[in-house]
Amino acid sequence: MRRLSTLFFLVAFLPSFAWLVPASAEGSAPGAAPSRAQAERNAVDLKQGMTPDEVQLLLGKPRRTALRGNGGSPSSPYQGTLQWTYVWTGSAPSSSSERSLNIEFAAKAADQWSVNAWGWNNY
Repeated sequence: MRRLSTLFFLVAFLPSFAWLVPASAEGSAPGAAPSRAQAERNAVDLKQGMTPDEVQLLLGKPRRTALRGNGGSPSSPYQGTLQWTYVWTGSAPSSSSERSLNIEFAAKAADQWSVNAWGWNNY
């Protein structure tokens, strides 16, 4: 009898759960690169002090990265910069315009990066 009531419950509510699967399949994957227009809108939300993880949630994975060190000594904090570059092309197929956003992270410590500066190229 218990099995029968469980079966009726599943049959009754299963169709209502079916919408969950297609909805999750439509969303973009975390870190997926937004379109050029969306990236420009999202870039307005960049703030000094953001972590690399926060930037990646906002703009997706960068196309290029660079790490520059200023040397330093064991007694002084790390003085390097981490640079991320995002690149988007024009939306029209014939458009050859390419826009790039450069984000510079400063190190508070060896593994603690935060946004220091950013700027657009080819604007």
